[in-house]
Amino acid sequence: NDFEDSHCRVLVVTGANQGGKTTFLRGIGLAYLMMQAGMFVAADSFSASPARGVFSHFRRREDPHMESGKLEEELKRMSAIVERLKPGSMVLLNESFASTNEREGSEIAAGIIGGLEATGVGVVFVTHLYEFARSLYDAEHPRVRFLRATREGDGRRTYRMEPGRPSQTSYGGDLYERIFGR
Repeated sequence: NDFEDSHCRVLVVTGANQGGKTTFLRGIGLAYLMMQAGMFVAADSFSASPARGVFSHFRRREDPHMESGKLEEELKRMSAIVERLKPGSMVLLNESFASTNEREGSEIAAGIIGGLEATGVGVVFVTHLYEFARSLYDAEHPRVRFLRATREGDGRRTYRMEPGRPSQTSYGGDLYERIFGR
């Protein structure tokens, strides 16, 4: 995957389920950590400004002890991350705020991502929150870019992330058909 944009502060990745979005996100995180440790990065080329810290917020399983709900747990972890951030930090978010409905998740994401961007924190956000991604895309913010996990017309995944408007579907029907058939 290729991506180049020196003015991007927020990168939103949408698209097909099982299309490589999470692997792409992990690759970005590893590249930053390896670069900052002075190691070779597993890429044909990689150039980035050092981050003041690299943080990740990935979905977790439900709390088996039921001490809190899933959304509350997500927000507590996000709060702990925000308290440690400084301008120039990088946050990697994978399906964050999906533990509630689309409208509420989109509102939460908009508030958090907007605040992070405004304070100089870089964000890479893999999401299926279409309402959030579309509203951000429509705002044409100069420091926000969008990638989509692509798929072939027959549903096969390409595992390529390409620039484009947010995807309204994650093509879950492709997976259903592949697993259960018609």
